Amino acid sequence: MAGDDIHDAAQALSLLDLTELGDDAVAADVERLCDRAVGRHGSVAAVCVWPRHVALAVERLWGTSVRVATVVNFPSGDESIDEVVATTVQALADGADEIDLVLPHRSFAAQGSAHAAAMIDAVRAVVPADSHRLKVILETGELGAADLIRSAAELAVAQGADFIKTSTGKSPISATPEAVRIMLEVIRDERARSGRTVSIKPSGGIRTLSDAQTYLALADNVMGPGWTSPETFRFGASGLLTALETALDAGASSPPSGAVATASDEGGY
Repeated sequence: MAGDDIHDAAQALSLLDLTELGDDAVAADVERLCDRAVGRHGSVAAVCVWPRHVALAVERLWGTSVRVATVVNFPSGDESIDEVVATTVQALADGADEIDLVLPHRSFAAQGSAHAAAMIDAVRAVVPADSHRLKVILETGELGAADLIRSAAELAVAQGADFIKTSTGKSPISATPEAVRIMLEVIRDERARSGRTVSIKPSGGIRTLSDAQTYLALADNVMGPGWTSPETFRFGASGLLTALETALDAGASSPPSGAVATASDEGGY
C-alpha cells in the first residue's frame, strides 16, 4: 500500500465520528461501538449515538479522548422547538459533548428561514459554546438545489453552528462532493469575513478509503493544506472504520520502502 494511502487512512480514522443510529440499536450495540472507538490504530474523534444511549456511551468511554455526540430533531427535522430543546438539555445532562441538530429542512425549503433560524437559536442557547459543539445537519440530499444548500449553510453559520453537516444518513442521497464543496466555500467565506473557524462533517455513504480521500482532497483544495483536523473536519460513518483499519493493517504488514522482496513477497496471491 502506498505511503499516501496509509497517511490518509490514519488521518481519516482520527476524524471519524463512529456512529450507531440504527433504529433498533440497543445497549449492547453501543457498548461494541464504544469498544471499537479506541482501537489498535488509535482513537476516533467521537461516537454518535441516540440520546437514550448518551449516558451509557459516556460511562463506557470515561477516561478516553473520545467525545460523545448525539442527535436531536432526528431524522425528520420536523419536531417542535420545545421538544428539541428538551431533548438537548437532557442529553447534555447525561454527558453529551456534541449535539447534532437536524435543520428543519422541509420548512426551510418551503417557507424560508424564520423557523429554521429560531430552531438553531434555541438549541444554541442551551449548548455551551465554550465547552460543547453544535453541529447543524443540513440534509443536503433533500435540499437538492445548490442555491438551497448554500443558503442553508449560510444560515447555520450565521446562527452560530460550530459544524455544518451534510446528512442524517437516513435519506436516499447523503454526502456528495458537490454539496461538500458548497459548504466548504461558505466556511471559507466566513473565515475571510470574520476570522471565525467553522467546521464541516460529511456524513452518510462514506464507506471506503477512496471515499474519504475524495473529501480530504476537497478540504485541502478549498481551505488549504493543513486545515483539516478533528477540530475542523469529521466524517460521520458507521462502516468506514473497518475499511480504514484494513488499510492500516495492510500498511503495517508491507515491507519498508526500499526493502528487498523475498520470494513470498513477489509470489503473492
